[in-house]
Amino acid sequence: MKLIYTALLLVFSLAMSAQEIATLQPSDSDEIAGFKLYPNPAVDDVVYITTQKNAPKTIVIYDVFGEVLLQDRILTKTLSIAQLASGVYVMQVTEENKTIARKLVVK
Repeated sequence: MKLIYTALLLVFSLAMSAQEIATLQPSDSDEIAGFKLYPNPAVDDVVYITTQKNAPKTIVIYDVFGEVLLQDRILTKTLSIAQLASGVYVMQVTEENKTIARKLVVK
C-alpha cells in the first residue's frame, strides 16, 4: 500500500511540474519607456513625471471610487496636484498611445 501512495505522489509531482506558469507581466510595447513619478508620496503641490521621450502626456487621476478628480495635459514634466486632498489615488498617464497606471499618495 505504501508503494502505491509513493507511486501516486511521484506521478502527481511530475504532472504538476509539467504545468507551465503564466506570467502577468506587461509586454515592453505596452509600457512607457523610462517612466518615473516623483516624489511619491507627494508632500508638495507638485509631482514630476518623466519618461524617456518626455513627449506631451495626458494625465487622469482617479479616487478610490473611480471618479475622475483631475484631468490635464502636460508638455513639461511638472504636474500640479494642489487641488488634491491627502489620500491615495490612481494616476493614468498616456504618452504617444501608450498608457501606464500608477498609485499616487498625497500627504
